[in-house]
Amino acid sequence: MYRLVLYYLIFLIVAAMLLSSFGYLPYSPAALFFSAISLVVYSLAANTLFAKIFRVPPNTESVYITALILALIITPPLQGAFLSTLPFLIWASVFAMACKFIINIDGKHVFNPAAFAVALASLTINQSASWWISAPSMMIFTVLGGFLIIRKVRRFDVAIAFLVTAFLTMVLLSMGKSTLLMTLKGAFLYSPLFFFVSIMLTEPLTMPSEHDTRIVYGFLVGWLFAPQTHFGSFYFTPELALLAGNIYSYVFSPKGRFALKLISKEQVGKGVYDFKFETPRRLNFKPGQYMEWTLGLSRGDSRGNRRYFTLASSPTENNALLGIKFYPDSSRYKQELLDLEEGQEIYAGQLSGDFILPKNKNKKIVFVAGGIGITPFRSMLKYLIDRNEARPIIVLYANRLADEIVYTDVLEEAREKLGIKTVYALSDTKQAPPDWQGVLGHFTPQSVVQAVPDFSERTFYISGSHNMVVGFNDVLISLDQPRSKIKTDFFPGLA
Repeated sequence: MYRLVLYYLIFLIVAAMLLSSFGYLPYSPAALFFSAISLVVYSLAANTLFAKIFRVPPNTESVYITALILALIITPPLQGAFLSTLPFLIWASVFAMACKFIINIDGKHVFNPAAFAVALASLTINQSASWWISAPSMMIFTVLGGFLIIRKVRRFDVAIAFLVTAFLTMVLLSMGKSTLLMTLKGAFLYSPLFFFVSIMLTEPLTMPSEHDTRIVYGFLVGWLFAPQTHFGSFYFTPELALLAGNIYSYVFSPKGRFALKLISKEQVGKGVYDFKFETPRRLNFKPGQYMEWTLGLSRGDSRGNRRYFTLASSPTENNALLGIKFYPDSSRYKQELLDLEEGQEIYAGQLSGDFILPKNKNKKIVFVAGGIGITPFRSMLKYLIDRNEARPIIVLYANRLADEIVYTDVLEEAREKLGIKTVYALSDTKQAPPDWQGVLGHFTPQSVVQAVPDFSERTFYISGSHNMVVGFNDVLISLDQPRSKIKTDFFPGLA
């Protein structure tokens, strides 16, 4: 997700430079480049300084993203007045990085850094953002690119809530003052609406993690975003609307960032390791949720130093458990994660995810796991075992080889104590054990019907690689299983 956003922002800067060279923007390509490179350089410098002061690993990738967002909303210098705009660019960079390190609670920044920076600059140095990205010539790029971002992070719920509310507020508050056509024209052609919703509103660190809370978040920010919204003589700007939403997000969906100390590392299957971490306090999460994990890499790669992993542990356990699959060509991140020694720390935050047990305890469920996709189900089953809470669940667990199967202790305990059946499958039929009692090959419509005779009454939770999820989803569709009864695990990035 972070890499997609970064590439998209770079594309917008390049597109703006090309358009400006043909006279479609009032800025020169040199001015756009100067603004962008200045913000990147000063943001990197401020981030490095704050990271050393607070002794935390710097997230260089997020620095680039914040700097480029600022470059797209702060007016580039006009007519070669480069030096006169430099103080604004410097202060905006410092304010944005300070927001990440200083204006935070439990190690997590509360406000969107770019929005905080331009809002604070307006109050302190009397310099404001023009949101020039809203130029009509840039609209095609912000609409199409914004759609790709929202699709990637799967946050259509908050995006739709925001857009509908913003449009309705603009129309209602403009009645009698402007025609409907003029209001819509202003919203589409001269408003940073689409850039704002895709890049800033959906920023995962400052957005609520729960579906219902996200909807309210979208409504609130959409209402305040409309330029006609005001309290007396005080009118909201896009950045102030977002900051108000960030406050709501923190109050009703608080998140923290913790330094977790490695207690033990154990190989539990072929290429699969369990990492057990000591937490400063018991984590308050729902079984099946994930966190963002940050390593201070000695030598990074193009994918940065952050990854999303589901917690394999249950909220009933004292320590945080990660189950991770390693391959010979694993990323630099995974290589250094595997090299972690007992006592070393990793930073975890952004607890989120809707791949959780349904509130209705009588709802019939099928857990479908492919390989390391078993981790959220290990969390859920351990939670149910510890609470002695029986639910009508069947587990379908697919691997390539028998020695890749993990967490059989929890699966067996769930069978003994809660009556939860597990059906195993091995896709590599040639290397299956001679006494194998499970399914040979991939799960097919026939084997699913055999394992789950009442499949039409159940909701399927699918977790695994992208190909596995798509393949099993096709199996269910061939059985005429309604899409409303198919729930897939999701991360806003891949490990």
